Amino acid sequence: MSKIFVIHENSEWLPPFAEALDAEGVAWEEWYLVEGALDLDAVPPEGVFYSRMSASSHTRGHVASKDYTRSVLSWLESHGRLVINGRRVVELEMSKVDQHTALRAFGFDVPSTVAAIGRHHLKARARGMSLPFITKHNQGGKGLGVRRFDSLEDFDDYVDGPDYEHPVDGITLLQEYLHPVGGYITRVEIVGGQFLYALTADTRAGFQLCPADECDDTSAGLGLCPADAQTAGSLFHWREGFRDPIIDRYLEFSRFWGIGIAGFEFIETEDRRETEQRFARGRICSHEAEHEDQTENSADIAGGPSGA
Repeated sequence: MSKIFVIHENSEWLPPFAEALDAEGVAWEEWYLVEGALDLDAVPPEGVFYSRMSASSHTRGHVASKDYTRSVLSWLESHGRLVINGRRVVELEMSKVDQHTALRAFGFDVPSTVAAIGRHHLKARARGMSLPFITKHNQGGKGLGVRRFDSLEDFDDYVDGPDYEHPVDGITLLQEYLHPVGGYITRVEIVGGQFLYALTADTRAGFQLCPADECDDTSAGLGLCPADAQTAGSLFHWREGFRDPIIDRYLEFSRFWGIGIAGFEFIETEDRRETEQRFARGRICSHEAEHEDQTENSADIAGGPSGA
């Protein structure tokens, strides 16, 4: 079996993944891309390279990780190495504008959205939005910059006030607010071209929704956060037996973009309109999206239907 090289910048994410690889007897090596040097004349080692770079890396002070990863993946791909969630997928992970336009071009229904570059255009562009609307950062998981506004006055106060959150790339999205049936969104996880599971997340408590936050008992090992251990008060629940045509469309989208591990989130609105709120790599908890997506990030939860 080929050696696996795990590319990431979040040390808190690695232990469950490392334990799973060790349990399978897989040879692997960590590439922690925070800062360093890259010899472009060198030949990369043989193996499989798995990119787990997160759009929220800057929130951990790792401001160079994004471009460091871009450089490393370009180098790897130029030598023909197999990269899971490679160079193009990183671009999708880092930009909700990329995600939005790619999903729309693929025929998905997406929320009406305006991308405002800089702070000065926000109030003027908000006048063209229907109320309520939400804001979100173009780059970032974990619900970064996501707020709901029910009045223009509240929005103006936010933009002009001390609580304004500056997006790391200077781009803020103004987006149509969709009223979800039951007050939840659904996250679909895909690994290796196969549907893994669907999970609901309750939005009534806010927008910073990361399943991994409820699975922080690292002593639990590979039984971490099993489905039958979820409490009634949990914000996340397995969507048992979920099978919808939208899954096949996600699989097709993943194949087209070369996404090996992905998380997609959608809203079923009160008028039964299914709208993709965001896309995430397996990254995970990049709430978008996140190849987290996030993923994102293979999944934000280890255990339950997916195992580890």
